[in-house]
Amino acid sequence: MDLGLKGKRALVLSSSRGLGRGIAEALAAEGADVLLTARTAERLDEAVAAINARGQGRAHAFVGSLKENVEAIFAAAQEHLGGVDILIANTGGPPAGTALTVQPEAWTPQFEAMVTPVFRLAGLVLPGMRQAGFGRIVVVASSGVEQPIPNLVMSNALRASIAGWAKTLSAEVAADGVTVNMILPGRIETDRTGELDTANAKAQGKSREEIAEAARAAIPAKRYGRVQEFADVACFLASERASYVTGSMIRVDGGAVRSI
Repeated sequence: MDLGLKGKRALVLSSSRGLGRGIAEALAAEGADVLLTARTAERLDEAVAAINARGQGRAHAFVGSLKENVEAIFAAAQEHLGGVDILIANTGGPPAGTALTVQPEAWTPQFEAMVTPVFRLAGLVLPGMRQAGFGRIVVVASSGVEQPIPNLVMSNALRASIAGWAKTLSAEVAADGVTVNMILPGRIETDRTGELDTANAKAQGKSREEIAEAARAAIPAKRYGRVQEFADVACFLASERASYVTGSMIRVDGGAVRSI
């Protein structure tokens, strides 16, 4: 299936590793040019070099904090890509914690790091998308939006705020050829998942492998997902083929969320 991504221009946030990198690689493999962003230059440069070595879509890098560099990231996309057709709004997750233990002063910094940059960048790329009659905004969130995850209250709450925004925005720009969707990962085999397993192990007085084994047992697929499996779904949502899919939340979780 030709996804119609050759020559498209994609801005992929937080993409030096994990899900963000996987999506950038998948888009570039389909011929899209991509701008990757991250705070760590070494890891980001390695990701960009790996994509460019494959000889499909071209990759570029922006090094810097998302929270502090929204306008600079947009300017870099204009410089390297000539515009943005696809925004992959992927942001790092907040620390683990329960509703009873997270301190009130912790909320605002995490909102400003995870949520506000997504809203601001969307505001910058949308005029060009609407004028062109084509645009894709794909928000990488968490299955905790639909089924709250224990010990991740900040992620559950903050990503839910993005869900409300995304659904509202999707209705406002659908007639302009712009789609807005969320993709909800369950337990995908990434560094972040390992970090959460470690945090849960500490909180429960168990080993990390015990936590991971219990998590796998609770997933109908009986395993963690692969980054490529997740990235392929994101890639489809970003494509021309998904032009009638908008305002949706797509779970990639091996069946872990049990609600319909």
